[in-house]
Amino acid sequence: MNKPAHTVSNHYAARLNSFKNGIALAGVKRAGVLGLLERAAQVDGLNAVDLNFPDHCVGVTNEELKSTLVDLGLSINGFAMRYYSDPGFKLGAFTNPDPKLRRLAIDQTKRGIDRMVELGGSLMTLWMGQDGFDYSFQVDYGQLWDFTLEAMAEVADHNEACEISIEYKPNEPRSFSLMPDIGTTLLAINQIGRKNVGVTIDFAHVLYADEMPAYAVALAARSSKLFGVHLNDGYGKRDDGLMVGTVHPIQTIELLYVLDKIKYDRAIYFDTFPDITGMDPVAECTANIAAVEAMRGVVQRLRTDNRLSAAIAAQDAVTSNSIIRKALLGGS
Repeated sequence: MNKPAHTVSNHYAARLNSFKNGIALAGVKRAGVLGLLERAAQVDGLNAVDLNFPDHCVGVTNEELKSTLVDLGLSINGFAMRYYSDPGFKLGAFTNPDPKLRRLAIDQTKRGIDRMVELGGSLMTLWMGQDGFDYSFQVDYGQLWDFTLEAMAEVADHNEACEISIEYKPNEPRSFSLMPDIGTTLLAINQIGRKNVGVTIDFAHVLYADEMPAYAVALAARSSKLFGVHLNDGYGKRDDGLMVGTVHPIQTIELLYVLDKIKYDRAIYFDTFPDITGMDPVAECTANIAAVEAMRGVVQRLRTDNRLSAAIAAQDAVTSNSIIRKALLGGS
């Protein structure tokens, strides 16, 4: 008997800064972040965005943001913190050796949570890119770990209805990130001990952490800590931010397969970089949505194929890959 099919949410969000490219020629009437929102709204099927804090909240009120979002038919998926308002953050935000800068980072995160909640959002993503080290004998590793967990616990306690999601990355801009992989991140989440702290899986980050994306998702889901999924692609050497499925289509399909299995119902967020090579961001985001929709169609066919589940249970890679090949390329 075939298994009943179910689908994950078709709620799509995107990196707002992607829409800067070519905006002067796009006929956008609004200025600043409001113009970026107007550009994003041109993408058919895109229904949410994330705002960077404080960048996207400077010089604009929440009332202006709310009215623009309503006017454009968009919603707030969440906020993402950016810790570069002070040059001192180059040496770390939550891990900075200066207690005044650590306090500034924590308080800035709390302000971001407050503004996001006012806009109807409930997911704050923390990418601690500056928190890490570059040299042997540069830091006290245990102290940095304690600084980070204490800061994240305080941030989580600021508003227990708001989810705090850690987006890990192996390095860049620091040579070594404090939370470089899924195992270390889940260890931190466990030690923080707050129900509203979880993880965001970024496909390109996972690749160059030398991990399998679907496996990372499965691990996070086991403890109900999967709060976000960022789709993109790359060659596993850096954070390329390429269009979805252009380099690793089979791994992307497996990721979507696992998301379907665990009934993931949150937004799929496109963290891609069309601005780097001058792509039309509207066309690029439209292509990302089309790719995911097509792959979801493949996933639904695979979910009802009992031969695939049997092959996976038997760890029979020859049979499972034959089924995937036929689903993608046809033939016998």
